[in-house]
Amino acid sequence: MKARIRALTHKTSQQDLASVLTRLGQIMRGWANYFKYAVAKHTFSKLDDFTWWRLVHMLRARHGWNWGQVRRHLAASGRWKIAADGVEYFRIEGVTVSRYTYRGNKIPTPWPPANPA
Repeated sequence: MKARIRALTHKTSQQDLASVLTRLGQIMRGWANYFKYAVAKHTFSKLDDFTWWRLVHMLRARHGWNWGQVRRHLAASGRWKIAADGVEYFRIEGVTVSRYTYRGNKIPTPWPPANPA
C-alpha cells in the first residue's frame, strides 16, 4: 500500500492534485473496506499519517512553500484540509472498525439444553 502511495505522490509529479486525491481516495477506500473487520485501527492511523505527510511534501515541493505557507493554505478554514476542485483528501483513520457483531441467539448451540432439576 505504501508503495502505491509513494508512486502517486512523488514530489516532482506533474499530475494535478484533484486526480491524485481521487486515485488515492479510490485505493484507500477499497483497502479500508476490505480490512475494516480486522484489528486495523492503528494501521489505518499510521497509513493516514504517512499519506498526509506525502501530500504535504508534494505540495511544498510543487509550490515552493515553506511551513508557514503550508499552514496558511491548508488551515485556512480552521481545520487542516487538503482539497482541490471539490475533491477532498479521504481520511482513512476515520473509518470505523467493527471487529465483532453481537448476534445473540441467532447461532444455534450444538449442545442439548441442561436439565434444570
